[in-house]
Amino acid sequence: MRRGRMLAVASVMTAALGVSAACGSDEPANNAGGSSSAPAEKITLTLQTFGGGTNFGYKSAVEKWNADHPNIQVKYNNLTDSFENVYWPQMLQWLQSGTGAGDVVGIDEGGMGLAKARPQFFTDLGEYGLDSRKADFPQWKWENGINSDGKLFALGTDVGGMSICYRTDLFKKAGLPTDREEVSKLWASGGWEDFIKTAKDFQGKVKDAKFVDSVNTIYNVVLAQEAAKNGNVTYFDKEQQLIVDKNPAVKTAFDFAQRVSKEGLTAKLQNFTDPWNTGFVKSQFATLGCPGWMLGVVSGTAGDKFKGKWDVATVPGGGGNWGGSWLAVPKQSKHPKEAAELASFLTSPEAQLMAFKEGNNLPSTLPAQENPELLSVKNEYFNDAPIGEIFGPSIKALQPIFLGEKHAQVKAAVEQVVIGMDQGAVPYGEAWTKFVEAGQKAAG
Repeated sequence: MRRGRMLAVASVMTAALGVSAACGSDEPANNAGGSSSAPAEKITLTLQTFGGGTNFGYKSAVEKWNADHPNIQVKYNNLTDSFENVYWPQMLQWLQSGTGAGDVVGIDEGGMGLAKARPQFFTDLGEYGLDSRKADFPQWKWENGINSDGKLFALGTDVGGMSICYRTDLFKKAGLPTDREEVSKLWASGGWEDFIKTAKDFQGKVKDAKFVDSVNTIYNVVLAQEAAKNGNVTYFDKEQQLIVDKNPAVKTAFDFAQRVSKEGLTAKLQNFTDPWNTGFVKSQFATLGCPGWMLGVVSGTAGDKFKGKWDVATVPGGGGNWGGSWLAVPKQSKHPKEAAELASFLTSPEAQLMAFKEGNNLPSTLPAQENPELLSVKNEYFNDAPIGEIFGPSIKALQPIFLGEKHAQVKAAVEQVVIGMDQGAVPYGEAWTKFVEAGQKAAG
């Protein structure tokens, strides 16, 4: 990785995140023996995550932990909506400097390649017995938490899954069906072609809203689907070679994004930015691609005013695996034993079901996936959508997508070109060339 570039970005972002919000626990280390759940003195663990809305869905889980562990209290900081552009560059700076990172930190799938290659940054969770958790996880989710030294450094939180979130009131205004099964039928046979047809029908009747939120969101949905058809890789092959200009999955997703943009079907917003957040409350768009975790982003961003006006339909083109994160304990934590215990609890089947109910983050643990309670979960915000039934059966079929060590910075760079193309800053005829060049430059 060209660390200088990432650290330069990180230094710019430090003020935005706020150093005080990012400080890890600073209480004296607990040197007493016995269970980590009952230390000799009260300590505070800092948990740092990212994401919009309900993000990791940890509010209830953290409340339960704090109630059950009066001497080990958790301070929960969700630092930013943006992983690639803000959270990860800043986290890398803190990890490099040895100060600033929390006791437990979230890592998106896009950062795991780099995290695995930097064992010096993270605690060996096996030292605290967490290698006993292996049977809880699908093999791919577990193995992605093993670093280049062969040590367990991270435990899986959620997995992807895919749907389309849509505004029922805007669909009604356009004369389209609003029932989720009927909406799903709009593109059940023709896939993305019928999605575009529906978008044009919508925009022919509704003049004050676009059909799609962001060209970037739809690009990522299609990329996840196409990756599964092309060796489960995106910007890098499994030998860490850059293939941004060679992978058919990338070109197909780019071409579709460009088509949607040329047709004028997007609100020209960039996802996970303030204007995008405002777009929710100003009803500037009617649909967006929704991995399971995105439902929590929608409800948390749109707010109570739009409760019951959002619903969930199947995604065109089948499923797809976009998203999923892990929790790790930085070596700079002064309480690694207690932090490891917290990471284990937050990734336990119990806590993952709590996160699914709170933010629709699909569980990665097998016991949680097999729990009948999961299938019965409904989302009141999304018009009582039976999200357990919508997402549950597809979880085990999700295919892991290989993401290279430098995936995060390449993703951030090429998506700026996609956004620029949609917003008019990059001419359509030059966009693919600039996209490839941006990826190559970011990869170094």
